[in-house]
Amino acid sequence: MGKLSLCTSSQTPLIRFNAGYEGILKKRGLQGKSLDIANFVEGEDYEFTAGGVTRMIFPLLKQMLGRGILENPHWVSLNPIAPETVTIGDITLNHVRLGKERVSGYGQAKETIWKTLHGIQKEPAGSLFWQDEFVDYTYYNRVCSELITRLDEENDFDLFYVHDFQQLPLAQMLHTLKPKIFRWHIPFDESLVPEAWRQSLSLYFNEYDAVIVSCKKYLESLKKFGYNGKAFYIYPYIDQDAYKRPSFGEIELFNKEFGIKQDDRVLLVVARLDPMKGQDGAIKGFSRVAKSFPNSKLVLVGDGSFSSQGIGLSKAERWLSELRELVRKLGMEDRVVFTGHLTHAELQAAYERCELTILPSVLEGFGLVVIEGWLYKKPAIVSSEAGIAELIKHGENGLIFNPRDPSDLADKLSAVLSDQNLALALGENGYKTSQQCSLEKGVKAEAELMQGLVGSEGTRP
Repeated sequence: MGKLSLCTSSQTPLIRFNAGYEGILKKRGLQGKSLDIANFVEGEDYEFTAGGVTRMIFPLLKQMLGRGILENPHWVSLNPIAPETVTIGDITLNHVRLGKERVSGYGQAKETIWKTLHGIQKEPAGSLFWQDEFVDYTYYNRVCSELITRLDEENDFDLFYVHDFQQLPLAQMLHTLKPKIFRWHIPFDESLVPEAWRQSLSLYFNEYDAVIVSCKKYLESLKKFGYNGKAFYIYPYIDQDAYKRPSFGEIELFNKEFGIKQDDRVLLVVARLDPMKGQDGAIKGFSRVAKSFPNSKLVLVGDGSFSSQGIGLSKAERWLSELRELVRKLGMEDRVVFTGHLTHAELQAAYERCELTILPSVLEGFGLVVIEGWLYKKPAIVSSEAGIAELIKHGENGLIFNPRDPSDLADKLSAVLSDQNLALALGENGYKTSQQCSLEKGVKAEAELMQGLVGSEGTRP
């Protein structure tokens, strides 16, 4: 089989431009629709968007290009403040823009879907599919489908790879018989799907030739829900070679920036600011052991997701305010550190400097941050409600705790902080387990799936 021509799509874009990018174009004399990322300065003109979806798609495309599996891949994503098209190497980024009112309605609808499927709220009065906001959600998917269709006419793609719940309706809008893959990144529990949604969601799912979820239990739930196509679980993966040991100087800069002393014992949480990420539970659990380990500090890394910063949903700011107030009430101001967004180099320093990592999510699709910590041989204390929990052998490569019980987390923190041998064993065994989420394994599984679908559909001689 020859090289595949792929169009992938995600809500979250790979890169987020500063609001003044149009002025940058004029200043540098850049014209035309297609612009090379080499014309811009990272950290000044743009930054890479945080999040597990982009951290998977970008290395996947690069690896498949490097191995001769793909050619000319296109990536479509929502990016209201960005050039229409940007190339990064051999990858073409195509950006969808929506007006402010459309973005607002879309954002409200997708937040309703997200909260409902995470069990945060029950279905609002009346069916979602008859609400005004759902019109904007549908409109966004329609705009994406029109762009993808135009790109297909120009590039004759072999298949389409759609990512996450925000874009579930896309396959139904792509009037083509070419193979379509959907990857569901958030948790999937069919029991949380409202009865009024089931028929519509089932129709959406069954427009795809294959659906991928992040772990075994989500696969079982998807089949129970009634998906009739080819269903797979592929553990999320990261480019592990991209995580290097930081220099002494980089660690010292990190310590100085965030007021961490030489003898401080750092407990690390890396997550976007969102109530579902359970930072409040981590703070409460830590407060119960803080006196027993007086030189320990809880370091919370992360800011808002693309939804908070890219399309104007303000939940990250509200959640940060609530967390700071919780810290104040507990009298922990000098023991809890909020770093905000970290560059990749700073994040590497954080992992190297910490003594353990905590994944406190109330519900989590997977939890790649555990893999990141394992690459530095750090013991992980993991929520029982995270997809990655099925990779944890309690007491061997990590510890599992109930994210709704701060006392349970406190017990696990105390166990690791009090027993150096346990901490070392958890870190070493965790490092070995991390290889199950390597880019190598991910690329192999994804490539076999894509090539099998294209071969079975006979879209290429």
